[in-house]
Amino acid sequence: MNKRIVVTGMGVAAPNAHGLAAFEEALREGRSGIRFIPELEKLNFGCQVGGIPENFDQIRKSYFDHEKLMSINDNIGYAAVAAVDAWVDAGFSVPDANDDRVNWDTGVILGSGIGGMDTIARTVVPGVNEGRVRRLGSRIVEQVMNSGTSARIAGLLALGNQATSNSSACSTGNEAIIEAMWKIRMGLTKRVLAGSSEGASPYIWSGFDAMRVICRKFNDRPEAASRPMSASAGGFVPGSGGAVLVVEDLETARERGARIYAEILGGTVNCGGQRMGGSMTAPNPEGVKRCIRSAIADASIGPDQIDAINGHLTATYADPGEINNWLEALERKPETFPYINATKSLIGHCLGAAGAIECVAVVLQIYKGFIHPSMNCEDLHPDIRAISDRIPQVCMDYPELRIIAKAGFGFGDVNSCLIFKKWEEGV
Repeated sequence: MNKRIVVTGMGVAAPNAHGLAAFEEALREGRSGIRFIPELEKLNFGCQVGGIPENFDQIRKSYFDHEKLMSINDNIGYAAVAAVDAWVDAGFSVPDANDDRVNWDTGVILGSGIGGMDTIARTVVPGVNEGRVRRLGSRIVEQVMNSGTSARIAGLLALGNQATSNSSACSTGNEAIIEAMWKIRMGLTKRVLAGSSEGASPYIWSGFDAMRVICRKFNDRPEAASRPMSASAGGFVPGSGGAVLVVEDLETARERGARIYAEILGGTVNCGGQRMGGSMTAPNPEGVKRCIRSAIADASIGPDQIDAINGHLTATYADPGEINNWLEALERKPETFPYINATKSLIGHCLGAAGAIECVAVVLQIYKGFIHPSMNCEDLHPDIRAISDRIPQVCMDYPELRIIAKAGFGFGDVNSCLIFKKWEEGV
C-alpha cells in the first residue's frame, strides 16, 4: 500500500527570520536577510556579505540550559531550535530529560553540507597545534561529527527510530525529506523530523570565495547582492541557518487530529554522473531533466498540473540553464510555464540548509495561497526573458495554488526534486 505522506509541523531559523509567522511575513514582503559581514572584510574576502540568522545566541539561550549549550555550536543550534519549533508546532511537547520513555515511532533525518567547520577551525585545530589536546573537553566530538545534528535532536526529543545525518551538498535538505517519505512509505516509521542546517563561518565560505563563485560586486548594497535570474548576477551569496519539517503518515496524523500543512506527493534524487557537461560544480542537464520527470512520475501527476516551481536558482551562470531544463522536462512553452520564484534572492544560498529552508517556504506558500517575490531580477537575464511574466517580482496572492515542485541541484552533480500539494480533505 502506498501510504500518503503529509507535513504536520515546521520550524525555521533563516537569515531573514526565526519562526513561521516571521518567516512568512519576510517572504511576503520580499525582505532580505543579507547583511554586510565585517569579519569577511577583515579577512580580505572578495565577498563581504552573507545571510546569518540574527540574534541567534539569544534565541538558543532561550531554548537550552547551560549544560546543553556547551555542545551546541551554530550548525547544531540552528537544527536544534528548528526541530524543537517543528515538534511543538506539530502538536507534541518536549519531554523532560529525566523521562525515560522513548518515542519509537519517530525518527530524525537531518544533515548538513559542511557542518561543524567553525568548531574545527576555531577550537580543534588551534588546540591541537598548540599542544592543548586535553583542554579541548569532552564535548568536541559531538559537535564536529557529521551525525551531531540528528544525534542531538534525537536526545532532546527522545526519538527512537532512525537518527541519521545525510550530506549531499546543496541537495541535502531535499534529500532528507525524500528519505523520510520513503521510510514512511515502507511502513518503517510513523513520522520523521526531516531537514538540514549549515553553520555560518568564513572557514566554510572561504573555498567558494577562492573559486570566485560568490558575489563580490555588491558589498556596499547587501540586499541587492543575491540576484537569481538577473543579467547582473555576480555569483551566489553565502548563507546559513536551518529548518525542519515533521513528515508523517496521513493515517497517523488523522488519528491524533493533527493540523496538516501540505501533502508530499513524491520525490526523487539522482546524479548526472559528471558526464554530458556535468562536473563536480556543474549539473548534467540530462540528469536534471530525468530527476524532474521521475519526481513527477513518483507523484502520479502530469507535468501540466504543476502550478509553480521553487527553483534552485543560485544567481550564477547556471540559472538560464536551469530554466531551460525545466522547460524541456515539463514539455511546456514559455506562455504556459508555471510561476517560478527564487527564495535565495531573500536569504542567499544556505548551502546544506538551503533545501530545508526553501521547502518551508514552499509549504507556507501552498498553505496560505501566495507566491513570494523573486527580488533583484528587474534586469532579467536575456535567456530568461521569454518567461518574464511567470516570475513574480511582488507578492502574488494565488488561492488556486495547488502543486509546487521544489528542486535542488548540488556540487557533485547531484539532483533532487520534491512535489508538494495543497492538502484537501477527501482529495
